[in-house]
Amino acid sequence: MAGHNLHNHESWVFGEILTRQAERYGERAWIQMVGGAALSFRQADTAANQVAHMLQQLQVCKGDTVAVFVPNSIAYCHAWFGITRLGAVHVAVNTDYKGVFLQHVLNNSQARVIFVHGDYVTRLFEIEAKLEYLQELIVVGNAAGMPQQASNLSLHSFEEYRACASDAFASSVTYRDPACVMYTSGTTGPSKGVIMPQAHIYLFGLGTIENMRLTEEDVFYIVLPLFHANALFMQLYATLIVGARAVLREKFSASRWIHDVVEYGATITNSLGVVVAFVLNQAPSELDKRHKLRAIGVAPNLPEIDTQLRQRFGIRDVIGLYGMTEVNIPLYTGPGESKPGSCGKLWDKYYELQIIDPDTDLPLPPDTVGEIVVRPKLPFGFMTEYMNMPDKTVEANRNFWFHTGDAARMDKEGYVYFIDRMKDCIRRRGENISSFDIEQVIADHKAVAEVAAVAVKSEVIGGEDEVKVVVVLNDEISAEALHEYCAQHLPRFAVPRYIEFVAALPKTPTSKIQKNKLRERGITCNTWDRQIATDS
Repeated sequence: MAGHNLHNHESWVFGEILTRQAERYGERAWIQMVGGAALSFRQADTAANQVAHMLQQLQVCKGDTVAVFVPNSIAYCHAWFGITRLGAVHVAVNTDYKGVFLQHVLNNSQARVIFVHGDYVTRLFEIEAKLEYLQELIVVGNAAGMPQQASNLSLHSFEEYRACASDAFASSVTYRDPACVMYTSGTTGPSKGVIMPQAHIYLFGLGTIENMRLTEEDVFYIVLPLFHANALFMQLYATLIVGARAVLREKFSASRWIHDVVEYGATITNSLGVVVAFVLNQAPSELDKRHKLRAIGVAPNLPEIDTQLRQRFGIRDVIGLYGMTEVNIPLYTGPGESKPGSCGKLWDKYYELQIIDPDTDLPLPPDTVGEIVVRPKLPFGFMTEYMNMPDKTVEANRNFWFHTGDAARMDKEGYVYFIDRMKDCIRRRGENISSFDIEQVIADHKAVAEVAAVAVKSEVIGGEDEVKVVVVLNDEISAEALHEYCAQHLPRFAVPRYIEFVAALPKTPTSKIQKNKLRERGITCNTWDRQIATDS
């Protein structure tokens, strides 16, 4: 990229990069919404200044957390631009969150200001009494479901930013400063907020540029949610750094995927979990090989998916990769390589990685299954800590390595093959779900004495799970009624498909629930299945 040294970490600051690219590309389209408006590099830079000034008027300062609770849209982008330009910290909120999930994120992050889509405002008022810090709501669109009673939350229209100053916004942000907090699944407790410095989010984008050969001639088709690092940093931020175009869809559609790829001239895209499986389940089309798509990033890169993408769509490069919000993306397969089932080799310019014995933390020989541990070579090229959870930060960083809790093996050539999660979390619809969070909600029901949530392998190809809850009752309730309660109080991706009532949960002598036994038990003749119940 002319005028920008990709490897000068002193310049790895989002606001500075946005200004440089606005000066270089001007009115060239950067972000195109599917079926909607386009945003140029210069318009993005102007909006960043205006939103930053708007936040400043609300007494937001450098280092303050500001939440964004908005679906994929130009408005989400503007909010992110302004928060980061100011030097505040963007808290990415999953748009499916409600109830205790939403309450935890807002209280743990201590966000006083939130950008919220009008359709989600009701969810905030429903938990207002339990919110410890939130005061200001910047509403995108019209607010629905306003409370009848008095509220202590102040509402502002997002459109007010247009009247704010657009002059260059002076900031002292460095690559060391926190840029974002994203929440990832807990195992024995609530979700943890990953504090991501400027250098860390930049390296997500740089990893795509170097390992997927992204250039300013590319068009990146983005269907994953912007509240995840994959879409926001690996894809959208990467296009900014290199000057490529981004095509952004509000929500993934399997039936429209190939149509969008063809219509917008996409050359590269990323998938995650069952997303690509849903695409492959669509009926073959005459468009399947009439596109310009040259590369797709896939995690996990299952052999059958790798083969089908190459054969059906003629995609030259199916890039296997592995990473986490905490550790960036340390593994990629390179362009021109065909390693079905592998998540690649180490991007050793910036990271170190080992497969270790989880009991001893000692490295294992090739082709031996162990735990993936990672550490950065560059300061601030990694998460700094978990938000307000110092004990969890220390627990994850043992013996100077970050312990991912993921099982894998490495062959003699250095290619890594993901095996499974070692941690007690559930992965569904691209989300890492804390069993603790599900259990907390269900345990609040008056009919429930005890509950355990576990993962059950999905029949859909993609390496994901279905949620099963095993419940001990202290009062009578049907599985259908309990499922309806879950649908009202849990995000859609966390609502259990399977429910089983038991007399008692298996426990250790110290009264810890033995979830391994519940997982081994799987689906029994006594398990209620939402899908069967719905079909019948």
